[in-house]
Amino acid sequence: MRSPGAWTLSRRLSVVFAVLLLACSGVSAWLQMAASERHEREVTQRLSLGLAAHIAGNAELMQRGGLNAEAVRDLFDKLMAVNPSVEVYLLDPGGRIVAQAAPPGHLKLERVSLAPVRSLLAGAPLPVLGDDPRGMGPKVFSAAPLQVDGRAAGYVYVVLSGEDRAAISANLAAGSALRTTLWSMAVVALLGLVAGLLAFRFITRPLRQLTDAVQDFERDGVAALGHAPALDAVARGNDEIGVLGQSFVQMAQRIDAQWKALTAQDQQRRELFANISHDLRTPLTSLHGYLETLRMKADLLDADERRRYLDIALGQSRKVGRLAQELFELARLEYGVVKPEKERFALADLVQDVFQKFELAAQARRQRLVADIAPGLPVVHADLGMIERVLTNLLDNAIRHTPEGGEIAVRLLHGDAGVQVEVADTGPGIPRELQPVIFTRPAFASGGERGGGLGLMIVRRILQLHGSDIRLEPRAGAGAVFRFALD
Repeated sequence: MRSPGAWTLSRRLSVVFAVLLLACSGVSAWLQMAASERHEREVTQRLSLGLAAHIAGNAELMQRGGLNAEAVRDLFDKLMAVNPSVEVYLLDPGGRIVAQAAPPGHLKLERVSLAPVRSLLAGAPLPVLGDDPRGMGPKVFSAAPLQVDGRAAGYVYVVLSGEDRAAISANLAAGSALRTTLWSMAVVALLGLVAGLLAFRFITRPLRQLTDAVQDFERDGVAALGHAPALDAVARGNDEIGVLGQSFVQMAQRIDAQWKALTAQDQQRRELFANISHDLRTPLTSLHGYLETLRMKADLLDADERRRYLDIALGQSRKVGRLAQELFELARLEYGVVKPEKERFALADLVQDVFQKFELAAQARRQRLVADIAPGLPVVHADLGMIERVLTNLLDNAIRHTPEGGEIAVRLLHGDAGVQVEVADTGPGIPRELQPVIFTRPAFASGGERGGGLGLMIVRRILQLHGSDIRLEPRAGAGAVFRFALD
């Protein structure tokens, strides 16, 4: 169960999205400002690219033997008065500043790197940044070679974004431009955040419905799934959440089926204990009664009566012993203690062997044992001892519940993938109300009619260990027919 203060997945996704959106907006604003600055530099440099060459062509700057210092200073002052954004410098062939018009204390460099100058003169892509003699970082510039008396005398170096322009640009950037950028970023971020939150709410809606369904299932069980149409919509989806919804529904149904099976097994176990207690109590009570009678009336009974009482007591003792043995055998089969050791054998030979064990018992009751075996039957692959136990239990059951003069038949037929076995008798049959439970618990009809004991439960468990099962076939008239298959 989710605690009240816990953050939902939708809320966590929204916070992460908001942080990422703000980070992306900041990066976008920085890239935009950097691109705008680069564009401005390129435009400025492209427009003023010929300014240095124009200055270098001024003849008044030259005099015999070198530069005219007075003319140079006068020209620099006029240019910087007309366009305060430019700063003009004369460089010697090594890049050292030989003439400039900077106020005292503003010049920070005595020499300018000539590599950017040569790149610009070689036609490198704009903008090309060079040194700022006033130490304010790389700036766009215009440059041209300067010649005196036909020989190279250095370069005219014009910084196109001088100190005054940089100060004004910084103030403007801190003012309207920055505010405009920040407001634009805020508006874009706000719109993106609203759109993202709506999208997350729409995307995570099936997940919230699935979460509600899980909580309902935890509270009300599988019955809650029948009152969750939203879950049906989620389970019909083809995305990952739809697959998760389908898996949850299947898991819930499987858990419900397993829970019902466990409940049914628990009920069967309770009924088994109750019936076994009844089956044990009856012979034990009879055994106790006859033994007590023998002790109390030993001197009053003749030899025949004592022998009859002892025979009855011995018969009840055998019944208790047989029931205890069957119960022990069933427990070993149920808990997997016994594993079938399969081998190949002819089922027809096994039927004849089992018939020999019951031949005397059948003759004593004037019953007929019939083996109806189809020709050409294949051998089966099974545990010989276990299958013998199956046939023994079925024949013993049939002989005990078939009246004198009746018939017990075992038929071996060709099955779909092996041999089909059918055990039929002409007894009273099994009452309709007991037929659904004869293989799951001991059951006896009222009035002492035929039912199902532990023997049939053992038969079914042995066949299940062989990948088969047994069923009671409907039959018109008297008698019961049991059928199973082996391959």
